[in-house]
Order: sequence, then structure tokens, then C-alpha cells
Amino acid sequence: MSAMRVLVLLVMVAAPACVSAAGGGACAAEKFSSNRVYAACSDLPRLGASVHWTYDSAASSLSVAFVAAPPSSGGWVAWGLNPSGDGMKGTQALVAAPKGGGNGGAYEVQTYSISGYSLGSPGSISFPASDLAAELGGDGRVRMFGTLKLQNGTGEVNQVWQVGPVSGGSIAPHAMGGDNMASKGKLNLVTGASTAGSGGGSLLRKKNTHGVLNAVSWGLLLPMGAIFSRYLKTFKSADPAWFYLHVACQLIGYGVGVSGWATGIHLGNLSKGITYSLHRNIGISVFALGTLQIFALFLRPKKDHKYRVYWNVYHHSVGYTIIILGIVNIFKGMSILNVEQKWKTGYIIAICILGGIALILEAVTWGIVLKRRKSDNKTYNGTSNGHLPLSM
Repeated sequence: MSAMRVLVLLVMVAAPACVSAAGGGACAAEKFSSNRVYAACSDLPRLGASVHWTYDSAASSLSVAFVAAPPSSGGWVAWGLNPSGDGMKGTQALVAAPKGGGNGGAYEVQTYSISGYSLGSPGSISFPASDLAAELGGDGRVRMFGTLKLQNGTGEVNQVWQVGPVSGGSIAPHAMGGDNMASKGKLNLVTGASTAGSGGGSLLRKKNTHGVLNAVSWGLLLPMGAIFSRYLKTFKSADPAWFYLHVACQLIGYGVGVSGWATGIHLGNLSKGITYSLHRNIGISVFALGTLQIFALFLRPKKDHKYRVYWNVYHHSVGYTIIILGIVNIFKGMSILNVEQKWKTGYIIAICILGGIALILEAVTWGIVLKRRKSDNKTYNGTSNGHLPLSM
């Protein structure tokens, strides 16, 4: 991945979403059934959703409509207020899902008081709710309605919204991609100002930073270092430059990888209750094996030592294992982040380029070795200049 591509990715992640003020944007053109009309609306910055409301400050009554498209046909949508924080935990939510879990097109609304990082069971919420209803529009979006009784003097609220699938007639967990994890913010019921939650954007940046660091380290620098070691040493003129190139790539790659691993640990601490076991376990394995490789450098026998051949076998088997596991885990991370296909394609192209270079050098170096064997009637051992080297 080029430095320019990395920079573009970070800029895209850091750029704030444009949020429409009340009465502006696409939400202002929304029409509702049963002659429902609302005084203000806001196009939300994530998931293509919008919220519409009329707030009676004297009665502390909030009439609200939430509009969003489920990720798939027959999915669910949710909107709620969090009186104690800015995330999912503590949210008093309205959830619209197909009646009876079916696909007949009829939707119903249930209330959830979310106490952890799963939806839990429906029940009463801290804001008395009434006039709950929902309907599926011809455009595939769900429109959910309700009235909430707020505390006296409420002016600004923390809102959380979400969409997800229905599986087997039951509400299934929502996706863990960037938009889903950042679908929260503040809503001023009086002025109509709506802002995206800073925590979600910050968390998304950390996730992308984690992904970029690991892609550059385990996914690019370490394979490059292996190519330098395996092929350049065949050329007499490249000795000892190949060794320094190999060590530089591996040490820099390991250093960047440690930063990516530490970022992943930090993300895990920030996401209690959300665990990607396979991705985490592979990451721990890659980090442990990489650390073992670094310490093994201090135990490397001299070329003529009788145990050098065993060290070579260990060094290469562990090295290639790290590279394979690292690449696999990078794709696992991309799936978790739900990155755009162009980033996956870009990384695949980079790996294919490295693989193509390796194949070409494999053919070239074996050609050199066979030519040397033919011209020189000698038998070379594994550390001689005439044999395709497999050790450092």
C-alpha cells in the first residue's frame, strides 16, 4: 500500500460528515402517512437515516419519526435516547421489526432498555412511550413513529440509531462496520442542531489505523524482507547488501507491527463485550512468533556450526508461517471493518505484485544456480555461493 493511498484512507476516515440542520436537506421532503407532520428534521450522518420531531417543551413531550433502510429485506431499524452516555449501553430504544418475525411487510414497534452490549428482551423504558407504530415503504425504508415523555427542561439529548437483519424470525446482531459503530450523536430538540458523536469517529480512526499498520508491517514489509533474503543472496554482487536489506525490512516491519498489535489491544479494551476471537487469536500468534524471531537472531550459529542447518529450518518455517498468518489476518480485519472493495483490491494487487516478483526471481536464481553447476564441476553445500540459498 503506497504512502499516498494510506494518506487518502486516513483523510477519508477523519473527514467529518456533513449534517443537515432542521428543515434542510433531504429529510425536509419526507412525507408520512396519516397526515403526520413534524416541526423539524435532521439527516443523520450514518446509515442513510433521518429523524423528524416535534417537541413540546412545556409538556416535555417528544413526537418523533425515524426513517432508515434495513441492511436487507425484512430487517429491523432502531432509534433511541441515552440519558447516561453516548453509546449503546444505557440507550432507551424503539425497535421496529417485522411482526412475528415474518416477511409479510407489517412492522411493529417494541421498546428496549439496553443495559449492556446486546439488545436483551423488550420491556418498559425510562421515557414513557405511546403512539408506537411502524410501516414499510415502497422504497424499502422503514418509518417508525412514537411519542416519548421526557424529563422537564430537556433541551439536548444523546441519540443512538441502528439497523440490522432478522434471522430465523428473531432480531440478529447488527454489523460491526464503521457506520454501524458510529451511529450516534447529539440532537438539540430546540434549535434542531444535530452533531455526530466524536467517540464513534475516533474509534473508527483507531480501527483504520490498526488495519493500516498491520497491512504495511506483516502484510508488505515482512514479505519484502523474505524476498531479499531468499533471492538476492544468489547474486555475488549483492553480498552483504541483501542481509542488511532483509534485516531492515524485518526490524521495521516488526516495529510497525508491534504498534498495530498494541492498537488492537487498545481497541479490545474499548470494545468490551465485542470479541473477534479468530482475528484476535491469529494476531496474538503472529506477534508471539515475530517476537520469537527477533530473539532468535541473537542465538544464530555461525555458518560453519553443526547446528546452523537446524536453525535455518526453524527460521524459515517460522518466518513463512508469520507471513501467511499475517496476510490471512489482514483479510479477516478487512471483513470486520467492512472496508470498501477498492481497498481490498489494492492490497490484493500489492500482494500479487510481490508474488509475481518472487516467481520471476525464483526462475532467474535457479537458472543462475544450474549454470554455475554446469560450468563448475563441484558440489556446493547449503551455504556456498553456487546453491540457491535457503538460510540467512
